[in-house]
Order: sequence, then C-alpha cells, then structure tokens
Amino acid sequence: MERLSQRRTDPVTGERYHSTFRPAPTPAIQARLRQNPRDNEENIEKRVEAYYRNVKELEDFYEDAFYVNADQDPHVVFEFIESCIIKPLPCKKV
Repeated sequence: MERLSQRRTDPVTGERYHSTFRPAPTPAIQARLRQNPRDNEENIEKRVEAYYRNVKELEDFYEDAFYVNADQDPHVVFEFIESCIIKPLPCKKV
C-alpha cells in the first residue's frame, strides 16, 4: 500500500517520485506533484482484492509458472525473466 499510494508525478517534466523512497529534490517540484487517481488507497484496495480473487485461477492455468523475486537489482530480475521467456510456460488446453 505504501509503495503505490505515495507515488507522484511531476506534470511539467513527467518525472516520477515517491514521497518516501524518492522524494522530489526541491520544494517547488514537491508543490506541483500530482497523484494518479488510481493510486489512492481505496482504488489500490480494489485492485488487490481483484488480484486475490483471480490469482488461484491463473496459478491453476499456468501450472509451471515461476516466481520472480523483484526485490533485487533490476538487471538481475530482467535476466531471470528473460531466461524464463526463452523457454516459455506450458499451459493447459482449454
């Protein structure tokens, strides 16, 4: 919730910031930051609920899916995903 609800965008430059992890460098930029309506807590909760409603069906469909630990260096995550794409996921025939 914290990661999503504190995202902000500078409408002038399009640069993205986060109130905690990557705050705006100046008060002037901070003052003009805007939050996407999708990033308010109520909308995030709806998206999370939809995820949990549907995740079991996806897990059943993609039996051999892989887990991606995204709390790593972006290049490590990319290389892992790339290696999984080279050998695509088998899926059930519907």
